[in-house]
Amino acid sequence: MDIQPVPYESDEPGAVWPPPAPWPMLAVLTERLAAVTLAVPANAILAFRGALEDADTALKARFAADEPVELLVRDRALLVDVVLTRAWALYAGAHAGDLALVAVGGYGRGELHPCSDIDVMVLLPKTESTPWQGGLEQFLTFLWDIGLEVGHSVRTIDDCQKESLADISVATTLLEARRLAGPEPLYVAMKKALAPDHIWSAAEFYEAKVKEQRTRHLRFHDTGYNLEPNVKASPGGLRDIQTIAWVAKRHFGAETLDELVDHGFLTRNELRKLKNAQGLLWKIRFALHVLTGRREDRLLFDHQITSRASSATRMRPTRSRSSSSCSATTAPSWTSRC
Repeated sequence: MDIQPVPYESDEPGAVWPPPAPWPMLAVLTERLAAVTLAVPANAILAFRGALEDADTALKARFAADEPVELLVRDRALLVDVVLTRAWALYAGAHAGDLALVAVGGYGRGELHPCSDIDVMVLLPKTESTPWQGGLEQFLTFLWDIGLEVGHSVRTIDDCQKESLADISVATTLLEARRLAGPEPLYVAMKKALAPDHIWSAAEFYEAKVKEQRTRHLRFHDTGYNLEPNVKASPGGLRDIQTIAWVAKRHFGAETLDELVDHGFLTRNELRKLKNAQGLLWKIRFALHVLTGRREDRLLFDHQITSRASSATRMRPTRSRSSSSCSATTAPSWTSRC
């Protein structure tokens, strides 16, 4: 599944306005990395590191220029696609036709902030032999060497089903799986094995996610009014918006929030508010990662002062043509800084 164009607000939810143009640097980096070989491994590491550094610098410059954060989050994921698929081609070798490289979690959704987790799964055929093990270990080591902190799992389809049944968080992560490389039939078979008619019916999934949400809210004292909130996990944060999307995807098979209008789950106005809230929270989170240089989702006092002083991180929504009020979103009051 390809990453879909970012839907901008328009009179019709789901419409793309204006159509987002591809990031030119992606084509440049694709060509640049295509010339890299493993003849001298140290040179390959330097080449990939340089490509990532150049792209990350460009993304920060785009953020400073106040480009829509939705495009930046999408392009960061597409950048990692370029890097991972080229590295996979170098290391998978003769086994590229047998193993599937799959993006999961937020990366599978096509949403990455500068220091977001990059989670991948290597999907294996059902076999007792493991001739691919050496190349896979080298691939994962290479990703760390070039500066990508990648969380990985190695599973067969049976493993995916068993672990998803045992843990709703695994089921949720795999719900957003996206094939990067490898045999499509293997990937499709995995998706079928994890469908609601096999595990976690829509009703069971909903109940489990609500329970999970309540537990998470309790960890944050069940309030969205903390002075130093976690923009991802606090009540009213990004995780709550993602929970809506997960439940809807399980129930309706919807791939985007926009499709929930077609299913009658949201009104156009509700969708607009929800996406404004998401865009604002994304902008804050992107700013935190840029400011700290690490995966930081807490809006600590020091970060609040720094971000308010920086013209590059103005905390205001940027996406909607028709609504300019932060307070009219579903985001908690600590994000209302218009």
